[in-house]
Formats: sequence, structure tokens, C-alpha cells
Amino acid sequence: MDVVYAGGRVTAAQVRERIDDAPSDSAIRTLLRLLEEKGHLRHESEGPRYVYVPTTSRAEAGRSAVRHLVETFFEGSVEEAMSALLAANSDRVDDTTLARLAAKIATARKKEKK
Repeated sequence: MDVVYAGGRVTAAQVRERIDDAPSDSAIRTLLRLLEEKGHLRHESEGPRYVYVPTTSRAEAGRSAVRHLVETFFEGSVEEAMSALLAANSDRVDDTTLARLAAKIATARKKEKK
């Protein structure tokens, strides 16, 4: 999906070109077909080729993936997920980042009170 988001509109051949140590052409086409069946992609015909396009924005797909991650690995606990994320990235969490996170938490608190 990263290759598709980066390219916007890509063919199976373009996906294969952009992946290091890519699998076979048929494996790439199978993966694209599965992603289309799951609703992540759609295709358009351009002559004999299919051009694949994402069906949702990268941000929307990211939010969906995070929701799934929280449910799957943290039993729905946002607190546990955030704790794990902060612990795993402690070398990249500086005071500026913590201040921005605190502001987002304050915004979430305000929304909760409504």
C-alpha cells in the first residue's frame, strides 16, 4: 500500500519495480487483487493494463490500522497502546513532542465533556 500511496496510480509492474527484493509478477498481481477484494484498492483499465488506485486516503487508512492494532494487541486500551508507543520510541520523544501530545490529550478531554 505504501507504494500505491506514494505513486497515486500504479500498475503491477510499477509496484514490483519499487519493492526491494520483490516477489514474482504473479505474486504482486495476487496481492493487488486481494487488496482490491478487501476494498483498499480499485483498478481502472488502461489498454491491456490495470492501474491501481487507493480507495481511501493514507490518513484514513492509518487511523483504521491503528484502531485494529489497539483492539488486536492492547485489548482496546488506548492507554496501553500509547504507553507501548512511547516506550518503543523513547529516543524520539522530546519535550516538544510531549507538549504536542499533551495538547492533543487536552483537546480529547474537551470533546469527551461535550
